[in-house]
Amino acid sequence: MPAERLHLVRHGEVFNPRRVLYERMPGFRLSEDGRRMARAAADYVRSLDRPLAELVCSPLERTRESAEPFTALFELEPRADERVIEPWNAFAGKRMSRAVFIPQNWWHLRRPSRPSWGEPYREVVDRMHAALDDAWDAADGGDVVIVTHQAPIWITHLSVAGLPLRHDPRTRRCALSSVTSFERKGDVWREIDYVEPASTAGAVDVGAV
Repeated sequence: MPAERLHLVRHGEVFNPRRVLYERMPGFRLSEDGRRMARAAADYVRSLDRPLAELVCSPLERTRESAEPFTALFELEPRADERVIEPWNAFAGKRMSRAVFIPQNWWHLRRPSRPSWGEPYREVVDRMHAALDDAWDAADGGDVVIVTHQAPIWITHLSVAGLPLRHDPRTRRCALSSVTSFERKGDVWREIDYVEPASTAGAVDVGAV
């Protein structure tokens, strides 16, 4: 049997005192608050009282660490999937609050609808949908959790809702350790819920491009 419900879980807060765009860069791990947030997301999924059949995560440190509470609660080892990784970005390692004012960087901002600064939205949609479909079909009933990143979750939301993929990254409804839930009927995905189980009060690292 395929899965019954699929939850896209964003990772918790990253220790990022320089507030750079860390993209796919190695060495960016959860802060202490981030670990608390990740546990809150896992506790929320457990509170649904639904069997968890499959646990998937992006291969980056922050998502692997955010999957650890799910392993502890559900006794499932996460399967890493490159297709749910953070999009690549030309501003990796830079502080966006400064980079946008440097004329040499303006070329990367010329086509926000694509976006010209990083991986095209359509490519993110295609790889995310393929990962969701495979995880859904591989599950033997029960639910699936995929621990991933803000941009892939929000772009998947836009795609499933039939909305334009172009958007202002600052407006994404995808808080740290939030849970966005979907069901699939036939080949059609439908979003059924969005929950923010973890308090982000005082969080330093709350978003990305």
